[in-house]
Amino acid sequence: MTTSASATAGPPVHAITPPHSESLPLWRRNLMRVGYLVMVGGLAITKWPQLANHATWGLKEGTVLCMLVAMSVLALLGLRYPVRMLPILLFEVAWKLIWLGLVAWPLWTAGRLDGATAVQADAVLWVVIIVAVTPWRYAFTQYVTTAGEPWRNRRA
Repeated sequence: MTTSASATAGPPVHAITPPHSESLPLWRRNLMRVGYLVMVGGLAITKWPQLANHATWGLKEGTVLCMLVAMSVLALLGLRYPVRMLPILLFEVAWKLIWLGLVAWPLWTAGRLDGATAVQADAVLWVVIIVAVTPWRYAFTQYVTTAGEPWRNRRA
């Protein structure tokens, strides 16, 4: 008896291909690419030169700089894989909103937002672009309402 190659070759290709790209229309994925481009551009202008002109940094300054350069490299991947790299957009929104809420907002409401903190707040407020391009309904469905991956293999 002859069996077909597709019957023994494993799951069909569509079963192992992530459904992400079909879940969002092209215009939505291209809008996400705008967000990645803003991240890459901003970090390339402000952080890559600091990395290239490697100086001696303190622990915090060096850690933050390396983390932000790594984020920009991951955002570059987002230009090619906008849906797969969605967690990068979510991380960008999360840390910036936390910083604005816990650092900048209390100072601003107390009338003490000035100097380096005001400059940082201006830079962090660019997050409105990322908030605008993030597909929030999709993110909620993928990360909140969809069943998670199993913690262990099920026994037969």
